[in-house]
Amino acid sequence: MNKPTPKPVDPAQVRELALAVMVEDHFPCLASIDGDQPRLRPVSPVRSDGFVVYVANLSHYSKTAEIAANPRVELCYMDRGHDQLRITGVAEIVSDRDLLETIWQDNPLLRQYLGSIDNPDLIVYCIQPTQVRFMREWALEYFDVPIEG
Repeated sequence: MNKPTPKPVDPAQVRELALAVMVEDHFPCLASIDGDQPRLRPVSPVRSDGFVVYVANLSHYSKTAEIAANPRVELCYMDRGHDQLRITGVAEIVSDRDLLETIWQDNPLLRQYLGSIDNPDLIVYCIQPTQVRFMREWALEYFDVPIEG
């Protein structure tokens, strides 16, 4: 079998390539830490502003305690061509009521499932990026992506 040749990456385009992976992958995986054990699960972001990602959660889920104990997390997105985007960051609970209402209005599934924005089970995390990396399939090297445009 011949070794695959990755498509070249223009460093000037890496931010756009990374954002395109986010657009295509609707269910990235979120990694957190449970004591000394990594935990990984698919999530469905409810909002993204560039590389700042918002994830809804229920208070009784295990990731709630994991993030409370250690808010450092990582999201991994992958598109159909297996290009990969990794966002390392810190998860913070969103308390801004206007932002929560915008997220609530933009996500009919939240409204249907939880019934009220004031449901005590609802937590929305804002994942503030500290590092963003992009890798083309088969390239075996990451490109650091500028967090700000």
